[in-house]
Amino acid sequence: MSGDEFNDEQKQYLQGFVSGAELTRAARGLPTFAATLGLADANGKPAPAEAVPAGPDAVHFLAQNRTIAEGKKLNPQEEAKRKRHPLDMWDDVVRHSAEDKFPKGDDVLSFKYHGLFFVAPAQDSYMCRLRMPGGLLTTHQFRGIAKIAEECGGGYADATTRSNLQIREIPANRGEEVITSLQDLGIQARGSGADNIRNVTGSPTAGIDPHELIDTRPYARAMHYHILHHREMYGLPRKFNIAFDGGGAVSALEDTNDIGFTAVRVAEGKSVPAGVYFRLQLGGISGHKDFAKDEGVLLTPDQCVPVAAAIVRVFNENGDRTDRKKARLKYVLDRWGHEKYVTETEKHLPFKFVRFPLAECEARPAVDKHGHLGVHPQKQPGLFYVGVLLPVGRMNVEQMRGLADLADKFGSGTIRMTVWQNLLISDVKGEDITALQQGIEELGLHWKATGARGGLVACTGNAGCKFAASNTKRHALAVADHLDGCVELDQPVNIHLTGCPNSCAQHYLGDIGMLGAKVAVGDDMVEGYHVYVGGGYGDDQHIGRELYRSVLADELPFVIEGMLRGYMARRLGSAETFNEFVRRQSAEQLKLVFEQSQLVTA
Repeated sequence: MSGDEFNDEQKQYLQGFVSGAELTRAARGLPTFAATLGLADANGKPAPAEAVPAGPDAVHFLAQNRTIAEGKKLNPQEEAKRKRHPLDMWDDVVRHSAEDKFPKGDDVLSFKYHGLFFVAPAQDSYMCRLRMPGGLLTTHQFRGIAKIAEECGGGYADATTRSNLQIREIPANRGEEVITSLQDLGIQARGSGADNIRNVTGSPTAGIDPHELIDTRPYARAMHYHILHHREMYGLPRKFNIAFDGGGAVSALEDTNDIGFTAVRVAEGKSVPAGVYFRLQLGGISGHKDFAKDEGVLLTPDQCVPVAAAIVRVFNENGDRTDRKKARLKYVLDRWGHEKYVTETEKHLPFKFVRFPLAECEARPAVDKHGHLGVHPQKQPGLFYVGVLLPVGRMNVEQMRGLADLADKFGSGTIRMTVWQNLLISDVKGEDITALQQGIEELGLHWKATGARGGLVACTGNAGCKFAASNTKRHALAVADHLDGCVELDQPVNIHLTGCPNSCAQHYLGDIGMLGAKVAVGDDMVEGYHVYVGGGYGDDQHIGRELYRSVLADELPFVIEGMLRGYMARRLGSAETFNEFVRRQSAEQLKLVFEQSQLVTA
């Protein structure tokens, strides 16, 4: 019934009933209904008209209003988003480009919503991060990105750990041009940074992997477009990551995401129909030492996008908007418990979750730790994919054009980015492999890496990020160059260097992980690292433990050499992996073994 359908006596009765209920809640110390809805403060004072939410942004305003009604103070970023939604600032982006000036104050955050990151003081320029669902690009798009990087940036692009690309060293007057040129290519940068859902990742070998359970490309793509076309997906309490893993040889690292969808197979004779499903995982955030937890929920593939949308809705409504250090999904899960979060999510769905034990699903096919490099057969007879090693993820524009030419000549015109800062060229005929390998080498790149270089991952570092304590890319290359000349590994070892605790390079997941730090040398503070060992992912989930503190960057190659030599000399046979070796020994034992090896090589 509408209000007009009540008579005066009924209206008076209802008004009295509601007033009485409000008084009762107040007497019990509970917030009023109006305060709970964000329509009044904790004292019952009506909210200002402009704060009453409407439209797709209502979920954000209601969450902010409830925070204020509870007597809490919004953090400065929430206050800025409350005054003006960052997606409504395109005219400001255009004006700043025309006036050749970078954003200041609150606008720095807002411009990230459009894909432009002002990265001063590390660089007096923009960085632009892209969106490419599942990491897939056509060679036309790849060449276009190279052209933009050449004309508007520093002449190179960086591959990221979200199967993505970044263009750096963009001057103030080229910001608008970068965004519109990308859109001309069919590529979006919208929401690629700040308080949004980042690039949706998927299995890099989706659709070609002979071991995969399901092709994740349609689901990563559907999630990507759902985000782009639903404004309520923007303005979250903090950033958010989503990944789909199809069970292939190359992992999508979905267990490090806020939402991870992991493909599984259910055999005949169970309580659900046999077939391939996705299992739901929540709460991965490796920089905070947490993997996503399996929620005991089995999803049909078509349920994944609506479930993800519902999960984001609950996070939108209940995430912390007062303290950005506690504003990730993990902290809602810590506060509520996983079961409550799943229950609240289910309330936003037109179907009930199917609970099904993980133990009754078939085991996921094994991950090939270095399956992202070298030559591998596809499920399509006679075709192969070839992994291309990019030195710490960086390519100049000439190399990008050369890779596009090779993918056109020997492949199907597809470039596949991976979470390992490298890329794949797929659909290569067997008789063309040698020519492709030669072409890769002629570009100054590699297709087959040593055990150490193949697992080398480094974030941007202080050459391009104000948060980083060390120049991670330069130091990573120094480590790899040194190891290539002195240590020959017969087992893959992943080495991750990250510049700050945000852990963009996921140092806790590396067999050897390094976290940038400033180290005191006399009266000076110089670049160095804390060193961790034993990290892993997937079936080998493990958070690395700290072994060394404050190692000087110049000494790092020799320290890593001693660690690898000690492992090779003392392992229990050639089949024992580095992680198996370090996990069966105490830190004191490892230090003794490694330092003895360092003395031998000194």
